Amino acid sequence: MKTLDYLHLNASGAEKTVNSLQQLLADFQVFYTNLRGFHWNIKGRSFYVLHAKFEDMYDDAAEKADEIAERILMLGGVPENKFSEYLTKARIKEVSNISCGDEALTNVLDSLSLLIESERALLSEASEANDESTVALMSDYLKEQEKTVWMLHSYLSGDCKK
Repeated sequence: MKTLDYLHLNASGAEKTVNSLQQLLADFQVFYTNLRGFHWNIKGRSFYVLHAKFEDMYDDAAEKADEIAERILMLGGVPENKFSEYLTKARIKEVSNISCGDEALTNVLDSLSLLIESERALLSEASEANDESTVALMSDYLKEQEKTVWMLHSYLSGDCKK
């Protein structure tokens, strides 16, 4: 028996979900690398806050990439592991030499927007395939990322005006 037989998931639904998970994995890998660059290169008055925040964010992105890769394996796929392939599949683009906090955070918000869009579509696909585990995973990511978007957007909104 195949793993999918034990999970009571059909192969065609799982294959569609795996393809979407591969896309999401590529995006998370590029996002992770961008966050590392922000962590290393950040300068300015917000250095202490942002340096630590970017580390938290890239640790979280690495954990999510691992969870996504493991979910691909559970559904009978093989996760991509070559960065050259990630770059051809990812919607998030590589960036470099960003040391300005506002520019880095704007990039993070743009990246989170792409991730959220992909995760919502994946949640819908997985739901149609009766894949509640992938649905739950995407729901957890969305809940966390929506809060992060709100917090980062508030941070970038500047000082309070009277």
